Amino acid sequence: MKVLLFNGSPHKTGCTYTALTEAGKILEENGIETEVIQVGAQPVRGCVACGGCAKGKGCVFGDKDGLNAIIEKCRQADGFLFGSPVYYASPNGSLVSFLDRLFYAGGSALAHKPAACVCSARRAGTTATLDMLQKYLTINQMPVVSSTYWPMVHGGCAEDAKQDLEGMQVMRNLGQNMAWLLQCIEAGKAAGIEAPAAESGARTNFIR
Repeated sequence: MKVLLFNGSPHKTGCTYTALTEAGKILEENGIETEVIQVGAQPVRGCVACGGCAKGKGCVFGDKDGLNAIIEKCRQADGFLFGSPVYYASPNGSLVSFLDRLFYAGGSALAHKPAACVCSARRAGTTATLDMLQKYLTINQMPVVSSTYWPMVHGGCAEDAKQDLEGMQVMRNLGQNMAWLLQCIEAGKAAGIEAPAAESGARTNFIR
């Protein structure tokens, strides 16, 4: 099994990375491979609503910036952790643009797979950031993995985050919960339990 850790921070080994990899260590201890994918270190173009991805070949810009290759990684992965620093009480703009395109062009590669979102901040804005990130999961039929507190760490640098003892504990518990859920899903598949098929087609457009 494998979990992809998406780092939405421009700092490759900063607070967000520290939070993600603390959970990742526990996954590795449970025999689950992890891979960090750096998102926030470069500009990412947003979705332009062209509809090109409806042809089933990924995002029309995805071959140029690597998004389509990441969609294929997601198709092979079993779970996901999405991490972001807090920018004005919301996630990093590059990560938001990335997630808009990832979920619109490649949502089927993530559906029914467990995921969690984590964030880091010097002081505040964390719950608003988590709320925004988790909406990607809950519109895409993804089990949301929780912990013993909201998954956030505080500090201005990686060393600060490491001193947030409760935050680090929350990340480790998050890793344990994700490992457990992945193992449960694996056992279910072995017993012949498949992911449910959702209804489709109903579009309510009466709001004016």
